[in-house]
Amino acid sequence: MATQAETRSNSSQGEIFDLLSNQRRRYAIHYCKREDDPVTLGDLAEHVAAWELDKEVDEITSAERKRVYTSLQQTHLPTLERANIIEFDDRTIELTDEAAELEVYLDIVPGDSIPWGVYYLGLTVIGSVVMGGLWLEVVPTETVSELGWATLVFALFAISAIVHVVQNRRMRLGEMEQPP
Repeated sequence: MATQAETRSNSSQGEIFDLLSNQRRRYAIHYCKREDDPVTLGDLAEHVAAWELDKEVDEITSAERKRVYTSLQQTHLPTLERANIIEFDDRTIELTDEAAELEVYLDIVPGDSIPWGVYYLGLTVIGSVVMGGLWLEVVPTETVSELGWATLVFALFAISAIVHVVQNRRMRLGEMEQPP
């Protein structure tokens, strides 16, 4: 039987995933994080419209901006405010401290790459084959010693971990010009 804290945590997690499932809300959070100060609804609407339509901000038409502005004002910003992610006073938007906690739910994987979990699983298989080959004395140790093979496997994991950390930091909402 689930405890009351576990039920509340699962409910909060579901609400957070629901909040982040909408691209327009993610774009709004990204813009607010990037600006780091309270932003106006007009500026937010322009940038969100530009990202959605893959245009520059100065290419956005009045109708495109108004459509996003209305949607943000009537739906998305009140939803984020109820979740205590932003403070919204009809004209300006500011992130709350709770917005920083969203990062744990956003493992952003670029479309042209594989998820890191799958990558590390593959790396583990390769490492296991090398180590098993060394134990069974099938892997040649004349040119590369056993310690050399072990160092190579360790280096692959270390380099992968460094690349993973750097990519995750770069791919956070608010870290880049364009939202991930």
